[in-house]
Amino acid sequence: MISINEVLETNAMIQNMNLDVRTITMGISLLDCVGKDVDETCDKIYKKITTSAKDLVETGCEISKKYGIPIVNKRISVTPIALVGGSVCKTTEDFVKLAKALDRAAHTCNVNFIGGYSALVSKGMTAADELLIRSIPQALKETELVCSSVNTGSTKTGINMDAVKLIGEIIRETAELTADNGCMGCAKFVVFCNAPDDNPFMAGAFHGVTEADRIINVGVSGPGVVKAAIEHCRGENFEVLCETIKKTAFKITRVGQLVAKEASARLGVPFGIIDLSLAPTPAVGDSVGEILEEIGLEYAGAPGTTAALALLNDQVKKGGVMASSYVGGLSGAFIPVSEDQRMIDAVNAGALTLEKLEAMTCVCSVGLDMIAIPGDTKATTISGIIADEMALGMINQKTTAVRIIPAIGKDVGEQLDFGGLLGSAPVMPVNSFSCDAFINRGGRIPAPIHSFKN
Repeated sequence: MISINEVLETNAMIQNMNLDVRTITMGISLLDCVGKDVDETCDKIYKKITTSAKDLVETGCEISKKYGIPIVNKRISVTPIALVGGSVCKTTEDFVKLAKALDRAAHTCNVNFIGGYSALVSKGMTAADELLIRSIPQALKETELVCSSVNTGSTKTGINMDAVKLIGEIIRETAELTADNGCMGCAKFVVFCNAPDDNPFMAGAFHGVTEADRIINVGVSGPGVVKAAIEHCRGENFEVLCETIKKTAFKITRVGQLVAKEASARLGVPFGIIDLSLAPTPAVGDSVGEILEEIGLEYAGAPGTTAALALLNDQVKKGGVMASSYVGGLSGAFIPVSEDQRMIDAVNAGALTLEKLEAMTCVCSVGLDMIAIPGDTKATTISGIIADEMALGMINQKTTAVRIIPAIGKDVGEQLDFGGLLGSAPVMPVNSFSCDAFINRGGRIPAPIHSFKN
């Protein structure tokens, strides 16, 4: 039985603390959409998506109206397209056709984004995988709503350094091709280690091959709620602080559980997982950076930041798993620079560097996210940054990722504006010493010794 106090508390979270359901994401398998040629495959993809997700946006709006809970995004994720197009796509242009079919379907369904223009290459690349990766710059230039990802490593297989080298080149090319649009293509591309099959957040969402034909995954977000809760803990010890965060995460996740169950029932699609990540936005009061400051730091990046973030991430997970039996995806705290005003302020103040962000990714949900770097940064340097982040994920048995944007024509201290939820990013300095010889070795970094569990 829900008490009146709980109703009032939830209303306060929504009205005053920026609590929202960040996304309802429908995962759709496209394994049954392979045709005799590219055009037939495109037709089948379009039909499957538009049939499956035709009511997704309307349902999200109805649930939001019924419960008074903002549902910010309605999204679709699909089977990694390298698998779907493997037998029919013989050129990069063929894969771009599939990307355009995804984009048409997303527009027809009126969703915000569609993810899954992806390849899974942690141990090696098939010919189709490589073609898809090489097609990414053109695909992201010629589509509006398509998001792309590549998984280049895992704890079980190691890191595919051939793929890491190639992706450094692809990111540069994508930035150059979309330079007239703020290098937006790079904001829609992410490279992973240990990518989850059920992530509802973009740009890394794809529908894993172990999933059902269709599934509903929900991502909740409430940095402002957590920040408001811990304001009452100033001067208290860590036990009180941790208990407060944990209890708040429980309440946030219950909201997501309610929405997920309702969406599943209305759409006739099985409920998958709740991703309880704290995902900031550029809005004031909706910031992970503000939480870190409220915990006791002058700025994110100050000494103690990694410990504070570890505490936050752990308590969010502990509270969330008590609120839902099916917690998955990324689930923790996101630290995207461009999407968090206090993170931007920390960079501009000189408190937060790329190296400190890398250290923070050891204990948070994802990795180096929405970071703008000088436009003249070499492809091998980008690959080196990716390799470092993949190593953190591989060794620590966790998901890590890189979404990095070479700001073509801009240098350190300038600003790259994306608008909307993506915000704006200050261009950050990058270590200028060379890693060319390391990246050019080729091959695969072996899996760590603790990967052998059998």
